[in-house]
Amino acid sequence: MQVLDVSHSPILVFASLLVALMAGFTGLSLTKGLSDRPVAQRKILIVLASIALGGGIWSMHFVAMLGLQLPIQFYYDAAVTLTSALVAILVVGCALLILHFWDRTRGTLVLAGMIVGLGVLAMHYLGMSAMELCQPLYTPAGIALAVVSSCALNIAAFAIAYGKRSQRNIIFGTLFFGFAVFAVHFVAMGGTDFVAIDVLSDVGPLISNEVMAIGVVLSSFVLCGAFLLTGVTFLAPSDAPVDPPAPVSSPEPEPTPEAHHPVLQIPYEQEGRTLFIDTNAVAAIRAEGHYTYLYTADDKLFCVWPISEAAKRLAQGPFLRTHRSFLINPAHVSGFERFKDNGVCHFETEHLTKVPVSRSQLKAVRTALGV
Repeated sequence: MQVLDVSHSPILVFASLLVALMAGFTGLSLTKGLSDRPVAQRKILIVLASIALGGGIWSMHFVAMLGLQLPIQFYYDAAVTLTSALVAILVVGCALLILHFWDRTRGTLVLAGMIVGLGVLAMHYLGMSAMELCQPLYTPAGIALAVVSSCALNIAAFAIAYGKRSQRNIIFGTLFFGFAVFAVHFVAMGGTDFVAIDVLSDVGPLISNEVMAIGVVLSSFVLCGAFLLTGVTFLAPSDAPVDPPAPVSSPEPEPTPEAHHPVLQIPYEQEGRTLFIDTNAVAAIRAEGHYTYLYTADDKLFCVWPISEAAKRLAQGPFLRTHRSFLINPAHVSGFERFKDNGVCHFETEHLTKVPVSRSQLKAVRTALGV
């Protein structure tokens, strides 16, 4: 059998890279802040992120395959092609479930990266097996290089994106993930030769390059829309309340301190016991229905106080109200951004990176921060 000459369209190669980058940004942005959401909402967003990341990996592969130029006419088996998309989505979904429902450690980051790395290759080789009238040939060295590069690059991408869930890390993780998927495809293609064959499989109907182009354009169109929506959310300042808006009522009266001494410790619940934490160790307090969460440098703790009770009891302490749902300790603020009529306080804590500042509290916050 004679090995066929292979070339690629530079425009479609570049387009495949853009698709991978958009998929990475959309999927990683959708999963930002999931640890603060209810379980049901977390599951829905993981499904959407899996479709974005897995579908983007699949779209990137077939955009690049549309750019593959061979001296013969070839087709794709529709059933195998769609199965490869399903594999990509399921594999990414497994990795995201591990990251968002297990304790996030170095081991889970490595495991998730390896799962996605192997999943990218499984999708690639399954998609390649869908080719009809043309058979890809692989070498053990080429497969080994593809496996090592895919696992290493995807582990690095997830370590960057999930090591610290900040906007900067999501952008760097997006770049690394996009280039990882792109590089793995062409590393695998570099170890692949093609020969013409006359045998057709009977798994499913055949798809020509023209029909495949329509399908890839449609999937990329959906991905572009999701990319734009998540991009707007990612860049826009957030001043929306975390919990549902309260009914309109008369203004809440200013808390009148019942004690002349500041509260030195705040109670929180853990493993059925009530424990106490020093107020100076708490960076912020966030409302969650009739209760609150305390954020420290490393932990997120459940407190039975409602936000109004916390504001009343801590009136003599270091805390300052920035929003109807937040109290902050100015000593823990690492940065401040002012927008037109509101602002954002930034924190270097593991579970909370920023807190909105409403317009009514903007002056008091700036005074406390000295800006």
